[in-house]
Amino acid sequence: MNAKTMVPTVTGIIPVEQLGKTLAHEHVFVLGEEFRQNYQADWDEEEKISQAVRDLNELKSLGIDSIMDPTVIGLGRYIPRIQRIAEQTDLNIVVATGLYTYNELPFQFHYSAPGVLSEGPEPLAKLFVNDIENGISGTGVKAAFLKCAIDRPGMTPGVERVMRAVALAHAQTGAPITVHTSVHNRSGLDAQRLFREEGVDLTRVIIGHSGDSTDLDYLMQLADSGSILGMDRFGVDPLLPFEERVDTVADLAKRGYADRLVLAHDASCFIDWFDPHEKAKALPRWNFRHISEDVLPALAERGVSEEQIHSMLVDNVRRYFS
Repeated sequence: MNAKTMVPTVTGIIPVEQLGKTLAHEHVFVLGEEFRQNYQADWDEEEKISQAVRDLNELKSLGIDSIMDPTVIGLGRYIPRIQRIAEQTDLNIVVATGLYTYNELPFQFHYSAPGVLSEGPEPLAKLFVNDIENGISGTGVKAAFLKCAIDRPGMTPGVERVMRAVALAHAQTGAPITVHTSVHNRSGLDAQRLFREEGVDLTRVIIGHSGDSTDLDYLMQLADSGSILGMDRFGVDPLLPFEERVDTVADLAKRGYADRLVLAHDASCFIDWFDPHEKAKALPRWNFRHISEDVLPALAERGVSEEQIHSMLVDNVRRYFS
């Protein structure tokens, strides 16, 4: 009998079965600490933490058991704050390691590339592996998956370097990968090509933001290579309206792809990219409640079965980590 697969969460390591219903791409905080310290004089740490706890407890009350939080370097990962929040909710929070850029690397990494000032191994991979094996920045919290990005600029040298470092860390640790992609240039295919070159098991890869597309040929090509499709921006209606997002998931389910879909909002308790009031007006459904309250009933109306929804929320995430 195989040993149980265990998954690290912010509050401890649990059997993968205990993840339960999981939203595969949500953020607790997207917050640039340097910007906050210099330009957000009205920041109230305790109020923001209390609001996050309320949001996540509400999500738990709607029947969601876990979230995967791919907030890595470049998005403002700060684990001590997440620990304080996780201690006050029964929702499991699973965190990532990696680096988020669409183009160049931050200067902290720019000159450390092999062959620039030294001939040593890729230092990014070493950092990622340490986050997975030993924990993040002395907190004891271990990353459970890897995160990178490729957007409209495509496979820039910086993006390629991060992606190959992520692939190396995957090979060394077995941790699965989530990659932010852009449907506008079908960059999920570029990500798969690079990962295939590096020997990555594509069944352990979530192609994030696939749900921004209605191009079934593109989506099925990604899924036919084994990867899981992140239908993970429900509520971001300006990028693709609600009805089209739901129709695409339902169409893929009817074609037999429910075992390669995961659901999420890519929402957050707080994000400093937008003015909160303007964000609420422009994106009224971009919140953690939307899938439970609106998306799942709409999928059921379109003939998506409870078994298929269970696959998207439970089985596929379990297989991703196993």
